[in-house]
Amino acid sequence: MMGLGILGRGVNVANFLAECGAELTITDLKNEEQLASSLKVLKKFSNIKYVLGRHDLADFSGKDVIIKAAGVPLDSPFIAEARKNNIPVEMDASLFVKLSTSDVDIIGVTGTRGKSTVTHLIFDILRHAQEKFLKRKVFLGGNVRGLATLPLLKKIKPNDVVVMELDSWQLQGFGDARISPQVAVFTNLMNDHQNYYKNDMEKYFADKANIYRWQKKGDYLITGAKTAKLIKEKEKNDIKGRLAIADSKKIPRDWKVKLLGKHNLQNIALAVEATTALGVKENVIKKAVEKFKGLPGRLEFIKEVRGVKFYNDTTATTPEGVIAGLEALKKHKGKIILLGGGADKELEYDEYAKAVKKSVKALVLFRGLASNKIIAALGKTKFPVEVFDSMKSAMKFAVSSAKKGDVVLLSPGAASFGVFKNEFDRGDQFNKAVKRLK
Repeated sequence: MMGLGILGRGVNVANFLAECGAELTITDLKNEEQLASSLKVLKKFSNIKYVLGRHDLADFSGKDVIIKAAGVPLDSPFIAEARKNNIPVEMDASLFVKLSTSDVDIIGVTGTRGKSTVTHLIFDILRHAQEKFLKRKVFLGGNVRGLATLPLLKKIKPNDVVVMELDSWQLQGFGDARISPQVAVFTNLMNDHQNYYKNDMEKYFADKANIYRWQKKGDYLITGAKTAKLIKEKEKNDIKGRLAIADSKKIPRDWKVKLLGKHNLQNIALAVEATTALGVKENVIKKAVEKFKGLPGRLEFIKEVRGVKFYNDTTATTPEGVIAGLEALKKHKGKIILLGGGADKELEYDEYAKAVKKSVKALVLFRGLASNKIIAALGKTKFPVEVFDSMKSAMKFAVSSAKKGDVVLLSPGAASFGVFKNEFDRGDQFNKAVKRLK
């Protein structure tokens, strides 16, 4: 296993493989101290060897299979060594699909923005439908915090449904295996992860396209009009699945939607199209949509303190994500204290700067190269812009800048690394700071 990590997915894969009796070598660039929480879970196994703080080329020969984590570099010399030695290279999510019974329906969701919301909403709708008439078990898999997909092999049975959030890295595995989900949802394509793809949007799109590229006749591809146009151009209209266009304007106005923003109406439209394709009735979909409150870290309302509202949008790691959040909170225009910035993903901030100048009363940035780019894009401002090294100091400034009727919004538009362990750590620290306020 190349990559263990601390988010739980790698641990759960390792746990499953070790329980199945695999002789497992786990290698990770993080050291023992950094991986302490994960290693504690696996200490019961004697059939695991660890190589930590480095990768050794020798570990990529003489093995039956390599399972790589998401984010392993495209030009990794270790993966090249495995391929040179004719060792199959797999990923958790795609290996699950390869090994699961052909009678299991896989719904895959990808896109730069919205994939988590769409995945969980589809999952909720299908669970509501399950109670009514589907009589099929529904499981969640893919790029979900703390969740590994491979262990679902113990649970799934013929006719079950698995809803999977799939990022571009996981879809590399689908491309290698030449497989796609029977129902593919492609939310959108925006500039992201260009530090990984070395400013090559074609490579980014190529990984994303594995969501539909290996579909068969009778499968479904669901997307919005803009993304559908892009896909048709790229594929020269050679799309094997049935194409369904999701349109937010088709969501009935009398539906009592709890999610904020136009972007979330489009997310709902995508989930509606996907579940309609599986035969779910509109009345069941409506009930599930109206109950859906959204996900942690996605324009999540945390608390109101002395008339100031606090929102956690830590998963908005692109400029477009921040712009969507500001649009959703436009009734608070000019009263938003925005926390953002951080590590650079080789993204551009010109449009971000325009939106921020129209919306915020103060900008609080976390130290990092993306923050430097944001400051350069903003130029002169009429509002304060401050850079901090911690959530504690950033929140102290944000709270001191806020008065009754204001909003404090964590919406970074950048990666978390440097100041935080990951985007979830960033969001968790924000939540804790807010909940301490009185």
